[in-house]
Amino acid sequence: MTDSGRDAAFIRDLEGLAEREDRGALAALRRGLGKQPGAAPEMFPYLAPWTQHEHGWGEECMYLVASLFALHPVPWHPADGERVTNLGVSLRRAGEDNGREGIERRFVALLSSHREDLPDHLRHGISFCKAREVPVNWLRLLWDLRAWDTEGRRVQRTWARGFWQKSPVASGAGASDEPTPDQQAEPTQ
Repeated sequence: MTDSGRDAAFIRDLEGLAEREDRGALAALRRGLGKQPGAAPEMFPYLAPWTQHEHGWGEECMYLVASLFALHPVPWHPADGERVTNLGVSLRRAGEDNGREGIERRFVALLSSHREDLPDHLRHGISFCKAREVPVNWLRLLWDLRAWDTEGRRVQRTWARGFWQKSPVASGAGASDEPTPDQQAEPTQ
């Protein structure tokens, strides 16, 4: 199985916990919020099978996404013709009804953050999406986090386009220039 296939299976596994309403598993995963991988051993039964081939930043991303998913287990399911979304689009949608000034400041801080500061900034962003019932594309988030430090800040630029875009994502036509999952190159470690 390719890395991207394993990532997709991992996210489907997390979504399965939510679909089965496995509150115990989701609570165990939430215990990892704000902690380093391994600091919340309750997560091991759910993460160890998926992280056996992961090390370093790749493993940290999986722990981070699992804990954030457990905080807000609402996956993004694109409508027909809709392009893949990213966290920038989700945050834009979450801020549409309440003005964007507060979320815009937080979003800029997120885009500026270093890898070690991401868990805190992401927890705030995901909480904002949760409060407004805006779904998140968890697979894309995992891929984007793995590529966070790539040269040229590709992820940050893509999220910025999603957040500040002028045309709605739902229109499908020219909504975003980001690649679909099949067009996306496998994430870099």
